[in-house]
Amino acid sequence: MNARQPLQEPTVNRRPTLLTALALTATAALTLSACGSDDDKASGTQADGGNKRASVSTSAATSPDRPKIELPADLELTFEGGETGDPVKDAILADNAERMRAVDAAITGTDPEGKALAFYNTGEALQAAQDWVAQFEEAGATLTGEARYYDREVTLTGEDSATLVFCADESRGFSKDKETNEIHKTPVTKNSYVLYNTRLDKNLEGVWQTSQIISIRGATQCQP
Repeated sequence: MNARQPLQEPTVNRRPTLLTALALTATAALTLSACGSDDDKASGTQADGGNKRASVSTSAATSPDRPKIELPADLELTFEGGETGDPVKDAILADNAERMRAVDAAITGTDPEGKALAFYNTGEALQAAQDWVAQFEEAGATLTGEARYYDREVTLTGEDSATLVFCADESRGFSKDKETNEIHKTPVTKNSYVLYNTRLDKNLEGVWQTSQIISIRGATQCQP
């Protein structure tokens, strides 16, 4: 088990051109505290690829107390495997899906105050998400296209804690210049696929907040 290090939100296809100089390679060396090295066991993507799409509109994700998250019409996120038959795991998957949507809502400007971002993140993960949103803002960039999340596997590590490992397919997701609307398309490579390893903790309101997040771009487990 390695010591925790500063975390960053990863991207390649979806990051703006001005961000290509930013070093994100440190994410490959990070591990979640109290979770060991589960990277070799995980995989996942965002779109269905013929599999049943999981709806994020579960009771956990549609509570009146939860922020409503809207994304631009030109950005679509899809999530696989949202129903396991275990209500606790299903709630974790639903809140993680909303977490990913919240990050993109903050980047694209549909949640300019980052209310959903703060609702579904805490600790290091919140700081990482806020820093990532700020980098897009500084670059004058936003997001467009599609992303899919798959092979989402939850492991309960306590009554109020869990780890979630999943993959992201970003091969159809790109950054877009806010002023010119120019889409910065990039070729599909092994780095279009990202392995995420996250920790979630349930807060007093019953929300499964992401508290730690690491990523490995180009991970073997996530390749098509």
